[in-house]
Amino acid sequence: MVKDTTTSDSMLIYWTEKNTFGMNLSEVAFVNWHSGGNNSVSALFYASFDRNFQRDLTMWKNSAKLRYGINAQEGREIRKTEDELRLSSSFGFRSDSTSNWYYSGKFSFNTQFSNGYKYPDTEVAISRFMAPGYTFLGVGTEYSHPDEDLTVYLSPITFKSTFVMDQRLANEGMFGVQPAVTDQLGNIIQEGENVRTEFGFLVTSEFSREVFDNINLNNQLSLYSDYLNKFGNVDVDWQLNVNMKVNDFVKANVGSHIRYDDDVKFKEDTNGDGKLETSGPRVQLKQMLGVGVVYEF
Repeated sequence: MVKDTTTSDSMLIYWTEKNTFGMNLSEVAFVNWHSGGNNSVSALFYASFDRNFQRDLTMWKNSAKLRYGINAQEGREIRKTEDELRLSSSFGFRSDSTSNWYYSGKFSFNTQFSNGYKYPDTEVAISRFMAPGYTFLGVGTEYSHPDEDLTVYLSPITFKSTFVMDQRLANEGMFGVQPAVTDQLGNIIQEGENVRTEFGFLVTSEFSREVFDNINLNNQLSLYSDYLNKFGNVDVDWQLNVNMKVNDFVKANVGSHIRYDDDVKFKEDTNGDGKLETSGPRVQLKQMLGVGVVYEF
């Protein structure tokens, strides 16, 4: 919806807002099924909120996205399948009304809600709320076309902060923070750092288009490289989603999410002793397929 408010100086202020709530469910049940199988239920809950402002040569875009998914399977504990909290805000102004380029500043934050585990081990968390947490703050220029759902943001001045507020994970040097200093017996002399700050170059792009009737393609890409530490080694965050509208309330989604961060090390039991050892970075890949109920207003 669009809200018009007249200020004391008789200038019009235009706000647009959009709220989305959705839930995807899937269930499999077996009774005397010859081929076998386990009963299972999966659920994904998500919400997004957009608040955008534009007046004359100025724009301000704000969004919040929340996702949480679980899977319950017969004979094992409930497991998390999705977990994300993401906030972003960008402010820009352009030199004249015909230009699609804005001088822009951008802030973003993302983390997770609950503990993450290397299943089936649920005793030792490999991630938590704000472990990690990421913020990006920078200035640059943004291309935004009024008639095309395409934005491109270029920031040669971007500060990235990584937070690891769980001291055990910080001591291990997870997610790129400085690890603890220990003596020869493994006793901690100095605790690991909880925050790491980087200074680098950020490129983001978002594109959305209806490719067929009731079928919408959305592509989001983020590339970041640190000037001071291995410049040219690029952190990648790429999401591609295809949304198919059944009716006003039922939608289907097919998507993929690819991440690569050289500072994110992985834990796995490499020698079979039951303990997780820290290994190097890897490409992270997530694929999604869901049908559910969506309410937008």
